[in-house]
Amino acid sequence: MQTTDIGSKENGKLWQRKPVPSNNGILVNLIRNASSYQTKTVRFLHVAFDTTGESFLAGDHHGNIYLFDIGRNRFQLIQKTGLACTALAFNLRRTTEFLVALSDYSIKCYDKDTRQLVSWMRGHEGAVSSLSVHASGRYAISTSSDTAQLWDLDTFQRKRKLNVRQSTGIQKVLFLPLSNTILSCFNDDSIFAWESDTLVCAYQLPVPLDGPRMHYKAFSLTQDGKMLATGGRTNLLHLWCLESRQLVRVIQMPQAVRTVRHLDFLSDSFDGGSSQILGVLSQDGIMRFINTETCKLLFSIGSHEDAITSAIVCPKGRHIAAVMDSGAVRVYSVRALTQEIHKPPQPLVRLVTGEKVADGLCLKMKVHAGTVRRPKRTSGCKIRTRLLQPPDVSTLEDKENDLPDGLNKKRLQTLLRTFGEYPAKYRMFIWRSLLRLPENHAAFSSLTEKGLHSAYLSLHEHYPIKSPKLQRGLQRVLSALAHWSAIFGETEYLPLLAFPFVKLFQNNPLICFEVVATVVVNWCQHWFEYFPNPPLNILSVVENMLAHHDKELLRHLVNCGVTSQLYAWPLLETLFSEVLTREEWLKLFDNVFSNHPSFLLMAAVAYVTLCRAPLLLCTHRDDFEYFFHHRNNLNISVMLTETYHLMETTPAELHPNSVLGDFEPLTRGQYPIFNKYPTFIVEYQCQERERIRQEEVEYLRERQALQEVRAEAVRQQAEDEAWYMQQDLLQQAEVQRRRLLQEEESKLAQQRARLAAMKRELKVKELTLLDAARRRFLTHQQNQRRIELHRLDDEIQRKAALQAQETAAAVKDMEVRQMELDAHRRLFEQRLAKEQERVSQEVKTEVEARRRKAELDDLAFHNLLQSDSDLNQETQRVLEESVAEVEQHDVDADWQTEVIGRLRRADEEQERRRQQLANLSRETLAKEQQLIQLMMKAEGKHWSEAGAKQAQPEEEKQATVAMETRQRSRLSWHTDEAAQHQDELRRSQDEAMNQLQERRIRSPCSTRGLLHLPDCSQVDPANICLNNQSSDDSTCFSLEHGRGKLDREEKALLQEVRELRQKLAARARAGDHTSLSGSSQH
Repeated sequence: MQTTDIGSKENGKLWQRKPVPSNNGILVNLIRNASSYQTKTVRFLHVAFDTTGESFLAGDHHGNIYLFDIGRNRFQLIQKTGLACTALAFNLRRTTEFLVALSDYSIKCYDKDTRQLVSWMRGHEGAVSSLSVHASGRYAISTSSDTAQLWDLDTFQRKRKLNVRQSTGIQKVLFLPLSNTILSCFNDDSIFAWESDTLVCAYQLPVPLDGPRMHYKAFSLTQDGKMLATGGRTNLLHLWCLESRQLVRVIQMPQAVRTVRHLDFLSDSFDGGSSQILGVLSQDGIMRFINTETCKLLFSIGSHEDAITSAIVCPKGRHIAAVMDSGAVRVYSVRALTQEIHKPPQPLVRLVTGEKVADGLCLKMKVHAGTVRRPKRTSGCKIRTRLLQPPDVSTLEDKENDLPDGLNKKRLQTLLRTFGEYPAKYRMFIWRSLLRLPENHAAFSSLTEKGLHSAYLSLHEHYPIKSPKLQRGLQRVLSALAHWSAIFGETEYLPLLAFPFVKLFQNNPLICFEVVATVVVNWCQHWFEYFPNPPLNILSVVENMLAHHDKELLRHLVNCGVTSQLYAWPLLETLFSEVLTREEWLKLFDNVFSNHPSFLLMAAVAYVTLCRAPLLLCTHRDDFEYFFHHRNNLNISVMLTETYHLMETTPAELHPNSVLGDFEPLTRGQYPIFNKYPTFIVEYQCQERERIRQEEVEYLRERQALQEVRAEAVRQQAEDEAWYMQQDLLQQAEVQRRRLLQEEESKLAQQRARLAAMKRELKVKELTLLDAARRRFLTHQQNQRRIELHRLDDEIQRKAALQAQETAAAVKDMEVRQMELDAHRRLFEQRLAKEQERVSQEVKTEVEARRRKAELDDLAFHNLLQSDSDLNQETQRVLEESVAEVEQHDVDADWQTEVIGRLRRADEEQERRRQQLANLSRETLAKEQQLIQLMMKAEGKHWSEAGAKQAQPEEEKQATVAMETRQRSRLSWHTDEAAQHQDELRRSQDEAMNQLQERRIRSPCSTRGLLHLPDCSQVDPANICLNNQSSDDSTCFSLEHGRGKLDREEKALLQEVRELRQKLAARARAGDHTSLSGSSQH
């Protein structure tokens, strides 16, 4: 078995060499020591596998969370929470996230890769005992003793909360695999199933009525969600079928199993989720794996020496992670553990020990660890099976010496005589066997449910203990004893007697109670017969034995006035806990529990006789009291040897055996009745105590009421005095404040007078400065406006001159273009005449040739018809001439028609452009009229505002500045408008000229319908844009006439704009003059 010490490392390997599972199936043992120089081990508390089963989380009590990856042979520290964890979950939908429940009742979600906190969930008021995650990984249920809460792991918000009464309590709430059902198990053994979507109760499993109450503590489900296994404070297991919702089987574990702590099904890859192997962890720290069908014990892990506190099986059934009692984590290989199971099965006998349950479905079976040999099968013979039973007859001595769990009292005594004490590791186990504790969970629960006894409510006042946990444990055990028997509520020394056992069994109150009860019943026999006095009969037995073994010491004690109540009773009522150390006390009670109850009295006599030397030197009573209440230098081994010597040498008539009875263990089921005390005294004391308590409560209530009344009177008196004092102070403060106010008012009046004078002076100066500044500004503004007007006049004159120059240049350009057009027209006409003459000549030549040919033919062919041929030739010539003339007229008509259509289209286009220019001119005039009206309205509004504000110099200054700004903006706007209008006219003129040129280029003409392009080589390059014009005179005249009309309209529009601007400038100058004259008057 390999052992890996993690120590303070944050990552590393699980093993240096690949482990080979041993016979007990252990892969590796993981421990964590606090440091290299200390041997203190940090205990692991909980483990949780992921869905793959190859890695698991482990949390220790320092708050560290480790990730152990078995497949990759790695471990790493992934989180430091600072608090001990109470539950873990590692099967969320996001595989890198995990849940951890902490001791501060909160739940945190971390990411193992980024090591960041994902969410922090609060809501529980107690420690979270379990976490169950839905199969989808989206939801989780956290369970504490008083509530269960359903969480949405996408938003980390609480969806639902299950609250129960405190008396009921919740054991566990978990999701059912492969379904949306939630199982909730309560302390009263009731199991309910709920729909997770609607939280409606689906069904309830019936509570078994036959047999003892189970007190369910452990639950486990198969992976298919069809079977539920439950166990509790008995050695019985219940198997439930969730489909039929019935109890199908009751399995009885071996006698060594008294309480089931944990259950877990061991899954298999080939069972389809219906696991049949169940792991059962019992109170002895051994986890036994059984087959639920055959009730055969397959294998077990853990031992009494190395007990298991908790374990978990991985989802794939390959590994088991167990948290040991020593604080280590041990990983087991299931394959190595199940090697024997996979062998051919041996004969197995199943013994039915119970009866059928009322519904006929529950069968009680007993688990056997061994195998029974069967006789060989023979043909024709019945198979008989016999179970070997031990002999029924046993001697009385064997019965007395036989102890539970296979121990023997004689062997234990021999071991004790040899070594002087029991091994510390097995001491508690041996004590429980020697005392034969019944572990009556139900009876003890009924006692503890009664709460704290009234006699021990103020125990902390009389017996203060530093540890609160130890204080509560002592209070709980004493209250249970007082509820068991009334005498223990009146016994004053009972806390001293029970305290060492409470400190020893502080983690198991049931065992502590039963140990104390067994000690009281057997070793405290006859102690309460003289109640409330010490047990005089027992003390007289001790005194007689002391007189027999050491008369001198007894005589010295009597002479000093020291009785057995001073030297024996302090030892007995504290059970030697005041005079012995922890190790000495444990060694003493190893021998006390292994012998007759009289051994305790013999130990008291032995202690006194061994201390005779210092006792003979003491003469004062205070010295004796101090001696028997404090530790002394005494060898416990010598004391035990002397005790055994006294047990053997004391005569029978003096031996306590004749007074004390033999050891009697507590009965199972219910504790025995303890009434060996004077009942009337105890009852009287109980009544007196109750009466005194009631009187004390009444007295305390009256005293509290009196104190409240007195406090109220004192408070009222103090309030009255404070009120009167406050009133006096307020009056004094009021007088003082009035005086201060008068002084301040006089000072303020003086300051106001001075301030008013200063304001007047400043106002006069300010007005003077403002008037001077206003005048300077007005002068400057007038100069600026005069300069601006001159500039505008110059600009208008310059633009007008420029426009006249541009117009003259355009006229000259048009004249030059007209001349060019005339030249081209004449040239084109010459070309057309030449072409027409050439064509006519060619036609005449051809006609003449044809005529000559016809004449020759006719002359050659018609010699006889000379007169007729002349007439025919003349007729033919006339007809040919008429045909040629008709064709020429047809060509001329077509050409004239085409030229007329082109001219008509040019006139229409020119008319359309004139209409557009007229519309544009009208729109411009309308906009200018609107602008003039807006300016007149703004000017009128300005004059009205200026008249209303003439009394305020500052506002008049601002109005003047605003007026100047508006006038400037108005002048600049007029200037911009004029420039924009000039640009628009220029652009429109250029566009008209371009369109005219394009039309002239696109209008070719031919006298006979044929398009003849001019020769570019014969034309001037400067006039190449005019080469494609028509040669017709009418076309040129009509275009020139439209252009002249357009120029006249444009000149008229510019003249109107110029006159409008002159009017606006005149109005602005008149308005400025009026404003200047008004301001000068003011």
